[in-house]
Amino acid sequence: MKSSLSSRLSEAAALTGEALKNFLRRYYDDDYPELWEAMDYATAEGGKRIRPFLVLEFCRMLGGSVSAALPFACAVEAVHSYSLVHDDLPCMDNDQFRRGKPSCHAAYGEALALLAGDALLTAAFELAASAEQLSAEAKLEGIRILAECAGASGMVGGQQLDLAGEKKRLSYERLTKMNMLKTGALIRASCLLGCIAAGAGAKERAAAELFAERLGLAFQLTDDLLDMGTEDNKTTYLTYLTPEEAQSYAKKLTDEAAAAVAEYDRDGVMRDFCEFIRDRDK
Repeated sequence: MKSSLSSRLSEAAALTGEALKNFLRRYYDDDYPELWEAMDYATAEGGKRIRPFLVLEFCRMLGGSVSAALPFACAVEAVHSYSLVHDDLPCMDNDQFRRGKPSCHAAYGEALALLAGDALLTAAFELAASAEQLSAEAKLEGIRILAECAGASGMVGGQQLDLAGEKKRLSYERLTKMNMLKTGALIRASCLLGCIAAGAGAKERAAAELFAERLGLAFQLTDDLLDMGTEDNKTTYLTYLTPEEAQSYAKKLTDEAAAAVAEYDRDGVMRDFCEFIRDRDK
């Protein structure tokens, strides 16, 4: 990983982790401390904080203030964390481990994990509304985009398609739609929230949308390659593509993502980030 990208990723992770932890402390209550503990556990270090990075980096790249975008970055990470808690539940993927430690329901029980996920989702909108450096109009637009991308028209709809793909083969077109919703929608929200925080115009937002679409699909292609052989019952890109074809398609997509924002990516961090997403090994 290039040193400048590594430092930006580390900066985004540190800023988001600290700000999110401090914000979530307001939910602590002596009468039910376990809820806060489960929320804190679900958002603790361990992930790459890719979505908060995109919020902050798009804002920075388009001339905005990182501090202004930080509440949006935390909001996206709260939504992402809630989705992982719920994805791991026995009624969904039934995963006992997440990021090298017991998943939230394995550590705190199924009921408390469900509540912690619910609380994180609703906290996300309080976080977005608390962006003090942004106008009321910007906050309202940010909340609308986050809700759209997280809900039935975005990530949750994609999750439903994913569940359907465990029972019957999805067409290639429906598989792509699933991935654009389940994986790509929150990436789209992250890029657009960065644009909103920077006060970007229509041209910049169109570039961000194209970047997010291409990157989201490439992200899922790489995930499918990394999971090769472990999800034989699910429809993935490897249902339709050979590993070599999937790798070639991922390269094409990341090249197109980088090109979409090349005009604004003066230090090449986004270009390096696209390569990092494509070439990652976990």
